[in-house]
Amino acid sequence: MRIIPLARTPRTYSATAYLVLGTWNRLDDVNTLIDVGIDEFIAEEISRLNTGVGKRPVERIILTHNHFDHAGGAAALKERYKAELLAWAPGPGVDRLLQDGEELRLGDEWFEVIHMPGHSHDSICLYNRSEGVLFSGDSPLRIHSPNGTYLAEFVAVLDRLASLPVRAIYPGHDAPILSGAADLLRQSAANARQGILVASRSCGEKSEHAHVA
Repeated sequence: MRIIPLARTPRTYSATAYLVLGTWNRLDDVNTLIDVGIDEFIAEEISRLNTGVGKRPVERIILTHNHFDHAGGAAALKERYKAELLAWAPGPGVDRLLQDGEELRLGDEWFEVIHMPGHSHDSICLYNRSEGVLFSGDSPLRIHSPNGTYLAEFVAVLDRLASLPVRAIYPGHDAPILSGAADLLRQSAANARQGILVASRSCGEKSEHAHVA
């Protein structure tokens, strides 16, 4: 598996998109974009990459959630590459809705869809067990203090992630976490567990935004 971050200049706010390719660009590998950013800016960079002879550069697009900085360019890139668009929630151009626990082929590896409401109701993570790779979107995984408040549902999923052999985290913003990922998740889960909030979903989501960077 090859993971290629596609990020816009820091002067323009946009999420990092990730292009996932197979190691050898085989015909049965599924060239997959995870998030797309705000527009078509990543297309120029993709055009310079070796994405496989006789293959579309992008065959599938997966949105970690539908906020504009992650999904703004989805319709244009879907049309450009004739790609399938997958997301947790309905939206413009979405071809199929994802289900918690289903497995998808990205590049030459299989990833599990993990629904993780918190940052938004439609947030997902994507996890590959064989290489310990986690794409986290904007799910708040760096919880440095036990002073926040969190929905029990969010903490349950964070506990689940902390139990997995995660070796690398690719977030929607900031640099990939390529060392200490498992320790970070365990500490974040321990901190979040002390701040479980039993309240309405809307109240809980506001609290997560207020207390989690």
